[in-house]
Amino acid sequence: MRRNGTLYTILFTAAVCGVCSILVSTAAVGLRDRQIRNQILDRRRQVLAVTGLTSAEMRLSRAEVNRTYEENIVPRVIKLETGEYDEAIDPATFNQREASADPSRSRLAPQNNAGIVRLPIHALVYHVVQDGKVTQIVLPVEGTGLWSKLYGYLALDTDTTTVRGLTFYEHGETPGLGGEIENPRWQGLWPGRKVYSDEWVPAIRVVKGQAGPPETDPHHVDGLSGATLTGRGVENLINFWLGDNGYGPYLRRVREKGV
Repeated sequence: MRRNGTLYTILFTAAVCGVCSILVSTAAVGLRDRQIRNQILDRRRQVLAVTGLTSAEMRLSRAEVNRTYEENIVPRVIKLETGEYDEAIDPATFNQREASADPSRSRLAPQNNAGIVRLPIHALVYHVVQDGKVTQIVLPVEGTGLWSKLYGYLALDTDTTTVRGLTFYEHGETPGLGGEIENPRWQGLWPGRKVYSDEWVPAIRVVKGQAGPPETDPHHVDGLSGATLTGRGVENLINFWLGDNGYGPYLRRVREKGV
């Protein structure tokens, strides 16, 4: 077979592609367990960060993150529509994002401004437990920004309305504009805000310009300069997940019966 012939070129290319495919597949399979462990570790870092138990400056090791998480965080699975706990599902293995994408474990969401298409039948909540008492509740939240889906965590006091923290760990917004939702300075404006009105209606608003302090202007948060639509996306997703189609039934249950 001539090396400069068409058949040789086709066969050589096919052989190279085949070898590369095998190598990539082998690497993907071999690294899957490590990828899963890293995903779990990152999720734990984010939950700890939104509660204030850790910060980026602390630079904790894997072992320190796991220890701090296990000493302070208790994940629970709830039925989203009723807010009741479901002890039959292991929160350590439950993946809410996968459940949302699975038609057998989710339902179509009603029309909403947050860009939520499907709602999981079950959802995760995290309890911060210190000295045997639940001190915070952490809720996974998601929704559409300007260019991307935003994924984060919202931490609330056990009164279910006072914000303890807000963080976003995955998005594709423009760096320096909408990407400022990751900025600790902006995230630091959220603690102390109230997510519900006196009538227990979701009431957070991300406003243009500056909002007042939480004590006098509890429902408003400073907007992001040059990123009005991203800020509106944050507002929409928080208000959606605190409503009747999100964690509203669960939070109402907490107010009525306790954690």
